[in-house]
Amino acid sequence: MNDRALQDEVIRALADAPYRASAEWRERGLADAGRVERFARFLARHFYHERIVHFFKYSRALARVTARWPEAVLRQPGFDALLATAVLGERATAHAVARLVTAYVAGEEVPYHEDLLRYQEAMMVVEAGPRVWRDTRRDDDRPAVAPPQPPPELVEGTELLELEYDLPTVLPKLLQPWTTPPEAPRRETRLIVARSRHGRVAVARASDAIASVVRFADGARTVDDLAREAGLRPGEIAATLRDLTEIGAVRFSTGS
Repeated sequence: MNDRALQDEVIRALADAPYRASAEWRERGLADAGRVERFARFLARHFYHERIVHFFKYSRALARVTARWPEAVLRQPGFDALLATAVLGERATAHAVARLVTAYVAGEEVPYHEDLLRYQEAMMVVEAGPRVWRDTRRDDDRPAVAPPQPPPELVEGTELLELEYDLPTVLPKLLQPWTTPPEAPRRETRLIVARSRHGRVAVARASDAIASVVRFADGARTVDDLAREAGLRPGEIAATLRDLTEIGAVRFSTGS
């Protein structure tokens, strides 16, 4: 095993608790198991502290009235138990951590708190998962004649949120100085949360057209099929797919 492979093994063990507990890793005897476990838990706490502070920043702003700081969940028994199966950066672990935070800070201090927690949880979960760190594609690699457009499909992890309150109108106010929590209009609001290949999370209001495409884009229906089932005209389906592709919610399947 060369130095780079050895380094990769150690990094994997620090980030992946199930691998760290496996016979495959332990039989290598590359490091003291106790020290590796302690350092891995130290890294996990820092990793998720940063994400909780960032993605639950609105609940942090409300902590002046709730007295529940989202990052305090890192000191709770539930988080300690989670570390035994945590894989840093994995969507399943992000979901488990977000659920712990949501349960910890939930309350009725503001009417829209439930919607707010769902929104923040979605942001944290959508951000997780593998990504492209460096795009090596070049425009001159594309064929001179474009192939037929493949069927569009929803990118895994994309979430469509149906909310009771209009959160986008209140989110900026929560981060500004206030003495009483700002109010949010009570009206049905639909948001789409998606992530680009490079890990940038985007949120947009979802029109009926977007909701229809999200519902039917399964990688099997063609663009024409999608337009018919969603009840959209050619110009509408093209614009909707373009918008969804730009934020990373939809991609065009190349098949198996």
